[in-house]
Amino acid sequence: MAISLGELASAFDCELRGDADIRVSEVASLGNASPAAVSFLSSNAFKQQLAETKAAAVVLRAADADDCPTACLINDNPYACYARIADKLYPQPAIEAGVHDRAFVAPSAKVASSAQVAALATICDDAVVEDNCYVGPGCVIGSGCQVGAGSRLLANVTLVRNVLLGKRALIHPGSVIGSDGFGNAMTPQGWVKVPQLGRVIIGDDVEIGANCAIDLGALDDTIIESGVRLDNLVHIAHNCKIGEHTALAGQVGLAGSAVIGKRCMFAGQVGMTGHIELCDDVIVSGKGMITKSITEPGFYANGFPAEPNKEWNQKVARFRRLGNLMERVSKLEKDKS
Repeated sequence: MAISLGELASAFDCELRGDADIRVSEVASLGNASPAAVSFLSSNAFKQQLAETKAAAVVLRAADADDCPTACLINDNPYACYARIADKLYPQPAIEAGVHDRAFVAPSAKVASSAQVAALATICDDAVVEDNCYVGPGCVIGSGCQVGAGSRLLANVTLVRNVLLGKRALIHPGSVIGSDGFGNAMTPQGWVKVPQLGRVIIGDDVEIGANCAIDLGALDDTIIESGVRLDNLVHIAHNCKIGEHTALAGQVGLAGSAVIGKRCMFAGQVGMTGHIELCDDVIVSGKGMITKSITEPGFYANGFPAEPNKEWNQKVARFRRLGNLMERVSKLEKDKS
């Protein structure tokens, strides 16, 4: 589809500098944009490309407008504004209401007439699929699960049981929600499985990446509040709670009963032990390991960035000698006293 810059400015609360009648039909990076494209500048790292861009218009902040050689859509948050424009130019495929002949819907399940259920999907007993949902090929909606209105489950998503999914969720392929938590009790004869009797409750406007695993609560519920974003390969253990608009990057893992506040951000491979809490607005850098509750907002890091192997080996050798050094210092302090 094509749309004029004037329409975009009006729709997304931008100040337009340039010809309102110019029409655009695509989005692109500054360096690869064509005269039919809208691009954006949100970081000074790409400022050099701005002068040479061939884009029809660039979404940017007011402070960068004088350096733009083409039309400008001025907005305080260029990246978010660009995302909304991209969504406008590349809308999701329309729902084609109906149940595919090769899908299975249990007699006691309820599927809205406006929903689409693709081939080889299975809707189990007492499951509910609300209005304008898309249930992709190979998906399984387990017994007692509920899919909120406007949600989209892409291929091979599984809601195992007792999952309440809010409105407008987007679940990417291969994710499993509502599997048993890792509950086991040791006895002299070996492990005894602890029944997982809680639910998974997911709020509105949540996006869950590919191949994530979100476990049922053991007794209480696992809760993911509205607006949360999970990247691929994230694991949420039983009884965890994640606050609104928190974002967890790939390979993050939360142990049981971990609680994360609102608007937190975890970089890749962050781990969090169970039964601790994070306050709102905490940012954790990649490979960080959280072992204690955090009560003050801010940026936290404890991973080791990569460095040349020789330097790393030297530091490891020094670390191994640290015990002897402490003993020597302690002895010197005693002798001095």
